Amino acid sequence: MPELPEMETYKKLLTRFITSSPITKIEINREKSVNVPPTQFQQIVLGNSVTSIERRAKYLLFHLQSGHVMLLHLMLGGWMFVSQNGESPNRTKQIILTFENSTSLYFIGLRLGYLHLITIRECEEIISKLGPEPLHPAFTQADFESQLEKKRSIAKTLLVNQQFLSGIGNFYSDEILFDAKLLPSRTVNTLTKSEKLTLFQSIKTVLQKAVQSGGYMDHPLYENDTLTGSFVKQATVYDREGEPCRRCSIPIVRTELSSKKCFYCPTCQK
Repeated sequence: MPELPEMETYKKLLTRFITSSPITKIEINREKSVNVPPTQFQQIVLGNSVTSIERRAKYLLFHLQSGHVMLLHLMLGGWMFVSQNGESPNRTKQIILTFENSTSLYFIGLRLGYLHLITIRECEEIISKLGPEPLHPAFTQADFESQLEKKRSIAKTLLVNQQFLSGIGNFYSDEILFDAKLLPSRTVNTLTKSEKLTLFQSIKTVLQKAVQSGGYMDHPLYENDTLTGSFVKQATVYDREGEPCRRCSIPIVRTELSSKKCFYCPTCQK
């Protein structure tokens, strides 16, 4: 599932391709991918321009001239592709938006994902339920320690809780905990002040590196896209079961915590 770095990468790249160009055609091939009847979606969106694209947690918010918002959550398996010269992945497209500048934006793999057309107020209600943005400059170590106060959850479960922090999922929670040298199963109330500081710094460091490297998703956003997915080569533990730890060479272990798969080094992480 795309997490904060993937959606931030999409936001930055899509802003170059589609903002300020009117939407001239809309094709909806799966009605469940939208929250209103396709005809209503088309009537409201057609002719509008995307004035800006905002990321919040794992959501993308496409702000329209009309004041409406197209709220995107890709969920598991969802991805996008931008076509400028007729390129088209050999995959079923649930939604296609075509723009006046001859760019088409394909939404693919939206089995669980969706593109909902909502008002700004409705959008604010959804966003208000999310935790702080971990990369926001205003999110400080003191804020993080305040968030941890009285929490007794295990570290893995807490990091992926979107009401605790926004945008972190299975992949980055494992990478963050490896960087912090903490076991995913550690209960956060047992962390020392030094370990809390290290965890806070690891959250910032890992997510910033991932954003700079385009995240881990292996689907390019457009033809000859060399950025999207580059971070997967830097993964230290995720999906590396049995491979040697890059710090101590002990094999990486896979387990499950709260029904979520989890990868870690049994030696480096305490």
